[in-house]
Amino acid sequence: MNTELNNASVIALRDCMGLQKHETLLIVSDETKKEIALSLHEAGKELCRESILVEIKSREINGQEPPKPIAELMKLVDVVVCPTSKSLTHTDARREASKLGVRVGTMPGITVDCMVRCLNADYEKIIALTDHIVHKLAGVQSIRVVTEKGTDITMPVGGRVILPSKGVMRNKGESGNLPSGEVYMAPLEGKSNGIVVIDGSMAGIGMLSTPLRIEVVNGYAENISGGEEAARLTSLLDKSGRDARAVAEFGIGTNYKAQLTGMILEDEKVFGTIHIAFGNNISMGGSISVNSHLDGLVTEPDVYFDELLIMQKGKLIGYEI
Repeated sequence: MNTELNNASVIALRDCMGLQKHETLLIVSDETKKEIALSLHEAGKELCRESILVEIKSREINGQEPPKPIAELMKLVDVVVCPTSKSLTHTDARREASKLGVRVGTMPGITVDCMVRCLNADYEKIIALTDHIVHKLAGVQSIRVVTEKGTDITMPVGGRVILPSKGVMRNKGESGNLPSGEVYMAPLEGKSNGIVVIDGSMAGIGMLSTPLRIEVVNGYAENISGGEEAARLTSLLDKSGRDARAVAEFGIGTNYKAQLTGMILEDEKVFGTIHIAFGNNISMGGSISVNSHLDGLVTEPDVYFDELLIMQKGKLIGYEI
């Protein structure tokens, strides 16, 4: 028995998801996450009226739909938690369950180490930092990211909803990652231009041995270079068609406990980094519907909200955690 994992499972369900005695819980997992799924299931049986554990075949890419019977089952419970190898966050199954009031916590790529460490963070600190960035983003028309390694991209965001992910989903229909800690939004389709140098990790690949240089033209990743890993990313994108290359998301990590590990669930939450994703952005108020959503991590960024420099080399200006 892994006591630390079991304690983290209780925190995830009781504190983050707000699971109540009268509620029903569904855990959707796959063959790669058995230990975590079982731990959550055992915790759920103690915390709520009924805990149901189902295992699906692991998906090939982030954003690929679960089997239809599982999608239907997700609509019939109060809380769904998804420890899986690939993300179910940006799926119709998750969106339809949320519309009906189901609270959904997705845990793509979760590891025992990440779960134990990040779920024991002080969530009041994460909430305060997340709220600070949301406040700074209010009314911003354009975001620019620059790094010494070559990133220089401008992403118009005027009118787009700002989405705080604090890792606490206690109200009807709320959804997000577990663990969490980020602020994100969907840039306007077809408007982003510049260069992104992904130097941390890339969803579907992991930690990078060579930075990925991505040229973005009118909202699409047109040219990708960076050796063997660039070829792998190109192959992943091409599996899902043209819209998999669309700039889908800009996000800032706000979890001070998160570390860069090669697992995008944790990496995109690392305080002092930003991430840019390509593919599906329907869940963020965008219009790109494709069965792929791949995030890339940029470290030590300078970040401008309109003309205001709010982060310099990964240090948030005027804020101490």
